[in-house]
Amino acid sequence: MSKQIVTLIKGDGIGPEISAAVKEIFTAANVPIDWEEAEAGLYCIERYGNGLPQETLDSISRNKVALKAPTTTPIGGGHKSINVTIRKSLDLFANVRPTKSLPGIKTRFDNVDLIIVRENVEDTYGGIEHQQTPEVAQALRLITRSGSRNAARYGFEMARVEGRKTVTCVHKANIQKMTDGLFLRSFQEVAATYPDLKSNDILIDNLCMQLVTRPEQFDVLVLPNLFGDIASDLCAGLVGGLGVAPGGNIGRDAAVFEAVHGSAPDIAGKGVANPMALLLSGLQMLRYLGMNSYANRIEQALRLTLVSGIKTRDLGGNANTREFTHAIISELGAVAVEKEDNDTNGTATSSKIIIPPEPLTQASQPWTLVGVDIFVQSNGMPVLPESIGKLKLTMISNRGTKIYPGVVPDILLVDCFRSRWIADAPLSNDDVLEFLKNFPKEYTWVHIEKLHKEGETPMYSKAQGE
Repeated sequence: MSKQIVTLIKGDGIGPEISAAVKEIFTAANVPIDWEEAEAGLYCIERYGNGLPQETLDSISRNKVALKAPTTTPIGGGHKSINVTIRKSLDLFANVRPTKSLPGIKTRFDNVDLIIVRENVEDTYGGIEHQQTPEVAQALRLITRSGSRNAARYGFEMARVEGRKTVTCVHKANIQKMTDGLFLRSFQEVAATYPDLKSNDILIDNLCMQLVTRPEQFDVLVLPNLFGDIASDLCAGLVGGLGVAPGGNIGRDAAVFEAVHGSAPDIAGKGVANPMALLLSGLQMLRYLGMNSYANRIEQALRLTLVSGIKTRDLGGNANTREFTHAIISELGAVAVEKEDNDTNGTATSSKIIIPPEPLTQASQPWTLVGVDIFVQSNGMPVLPESIGKLKLTMISNRGTKIYPGVVPDILLVDCFRSRWIADAPLSNDDVLEFLKNFPKEYTWVHIEKLHKEGETPMYSKAQGE
């Protein structure tokens, strides 16, 4: 087998230590990989002005695959998440997080074996946020049909590759009827094309409860980005924590496999870091590349090491990074070398899943502009006219709760009010501009959303309390 060039990002904190451990294990197992090291992390800020140099993205694009150690993301400020930037820049639309019980690691459950497929570039991770008023910050949650179908299709294809039987959509469509509703409908559309697999759905809050009571009931879970982020960490906790949790970010043209835990700067340089999450991510990468026999051999050596009781301190053992690494290497000799699975051309069989691009959807019925939501800043209930031009005031809400028409409920009101204006007949953009020109000058409007309907169905949600 010819050698595969893989981009290696050593990252921050403990990243260089656990990267070195994985490289040493791969070398001992004669894995046919050449590493092309690339930079990313806090130390790149002064050198390049950002945490992710263009050269690193170019390396991943060129090699098509990367293994990434953890990098630090500042909380509440500082540079953007390097992980999110990589995923969005390379359109790595599926985050795949296997969760499987491991021998020698004591947890509450012994029979966990599921895979999370998380939509990886949309949702609140679009990072579209606004400070609307001094009192109100807004984040836009973007869910698209194409992005949702990509994630769903990857989930079903993954189920077939892994011999799974059931794919479950996780959502909150009972409350977020438009965004999660679209995610659920997209999943159901895809599910109909996989009659050989069972499919169902579950609310995210119910999933969390079920995961900590009967995790064995789940097989493949498909989730929107934010829910997937939270649920995958919960699943990691079921099998020993983030120190044993692998992850892969998969796109059509590239894949980045990463340890999903943090950079742990408090233990960096002390030689006690656990390399297991990055190692398991590396094994996930090997299977993606078709190097299945190498992945199986290293995994078996890892399992023998854990069974023997050699573990790092975070898992209840007393081995340091070097001792744990060398224990795995010493077990390689006890594992028989498998013959690599090849296809008819003599090329190693890969678990790489190709998802064709989703076509953009056209409205099935006329898409008609019928009104606007306009957000205004006011220190009290704004006094607005009943109509302006062709538009009539139908509702005012505050923090998502309707306060007009009707009696204003006894609730906390902040300084940003949403007013809804609907017309009796279809509107033009000029009508909206005329409306804004005549909007009461005593109020500052901070945001506007155009409202449409498809056929007779309004494409906008109600406020709570309506």
